[in-house]
Amino acid sequence: MEKAVTKIIHRDPEQKEFQQAVQEVLETVRPVLERNPEYRKQAVLQRIVEPERVIMFRVPWMDDQGQVHVNRGFRVEMNSAIGPYKGGLRFHPSVNLSIIKFLAFEQVFKNSLTTLHMGGGKGGSDFDPKGRSDAEVMRFCQAFMAELFRHIGPNTDVPAGDIGVGSREIGYLFGMYKKLCNEFTGVLTGKSLAWGGSLVRPEATGYGVVYFAAEMLATRKEVFEGKTCLVSGSGNVAQFTTEKILELGGKVVTLSDSSGYIYDEEGIDAEKLSFVKELKNIRRGRIREYCERYPHTVYRDADSSLDHNPLWDHKADCAMPCATQNEINENDAITLINNGVFLVSEGANMPCSPSAVDIFLENAILYGPGKAANAGGVAVSGLEMAQNSMRLKWPREEVDARLKQIMKSIHTTCVDAAEEYGLKGNYVAGANIAGFVNVVNAMLDQGLV
Repeated sequence: MEKAVTKIIHRDPEQKEFQQAVQEVLETVRPVLERNPEYRKQAVLQRIVEPERVIMFRVPWMDDQGQVHVNRGFRVEMNSAIGPYKGGLRFHPSVNLSIIKFLAFEQVFKNSLTTLHMGGGKGGSDFDPKGRSDAEVMRFCQAFMAELFRHIGPNTDVPAGDIGVGSREIGYLFGMYKKLCNEFTGVLTGKSLAWGGSLVRPEATGYGVVYFAAEMLATRKEVFEGKTCLVSGSGNVAQFTTEKILELGGKVVTLSDSSGYIYDEEGIDAEKLSFVKELKNIRRGRIREYCERYPHTVYRDADSSLDHNPLWDHKADCAMPCATQNEINENDAITLINNGVFLVSEGANMPCSPSAVDIFLENAILYGPGKAANAGGVAVSGLEMAQNSMRLKWPREEVDARLKQIMKSIHTTCVDAAEEYGLKGNYVAGANIAGFVNVVNAMLDQGLV
């Protein structure tokens, strides 16, 4: 195992996010390797950490003033052992190859846990849609798809949305794919309901985070009713995490974006959440505007010079980090525990640093890692693919029921895998082991390819 990690560090020393993701997984699957010497003989570690294909390309596009810009585009097709590559596209200035590889690596195991036949991939660009007109976003998406289309397909690689890629971007991307390929197929998920999308897809990741958390709470005979929750982010995942917590009787008191965060001691009720959705999804405004509408709210600007995130300083029972990677560090983890938080369910990908995760596990916190807790989004993407294949649209109740059952199944799988290896209560180990074993066995069945 150490050789595999050392080789990655030597080959790609600048890819810190990817190295972090690999080390976290490999450390927890050590007992599996000891029990299955065949895995070492077949070099499964060396194979599973190398992408099957990495696509990197330039994306030239023109803004409304006629100025030409050039961004980088990426698609990492990580592993297709259990199905076509599946994973989102992220448009954000922070996007680089390391981040896309880390996301693709995590996606492999997340998709495996859903029990649906989907491999893992991820893509995106360092393009920032924030502040751009619809026409500029359209031109960028069309230029991006003009290269990507040759590498994807409904039985090859099925992208979806992620940070910076919502229904608007998916629409532009799909339209260009359809024009270039002259076919209407389910090559993207997260589509509008009018042309092949699935009900509950926008809500799926956030709802899934809460469904998984509810299963963790049930192990201690607890429920969401009466619980105070800290939620970071204010995009799709944070919005629907908040919505489902409210539905189950809990109270959410924080939301954030890159500019800062708000703390509403009274709780963000349905009316306030509706305002947030309009603010972020339609007006594409900043979370500070919440305080203009609700003056009793506390707002604090983001401050990168701090050694902690003040959003996590408030007393609560549960925390749902739904913003971005490594947003909870060691100091934040200690603060959360001191303030009464006993459950953390990840809505974002790898939002907790390794030291923060260690603190949660050492203190017996109910900690749901992203590859398990936020798998609801890709699960419903898989259901969207199934509906597209059959030219059907399932009712909302059926999709939501399937989502809830998938999250319940993921929870059970994590618990069982952890217990099998003497790691009861360790959801990190359970998720990694279950996802790893499923993918590796499929790889071995298919030979040295």
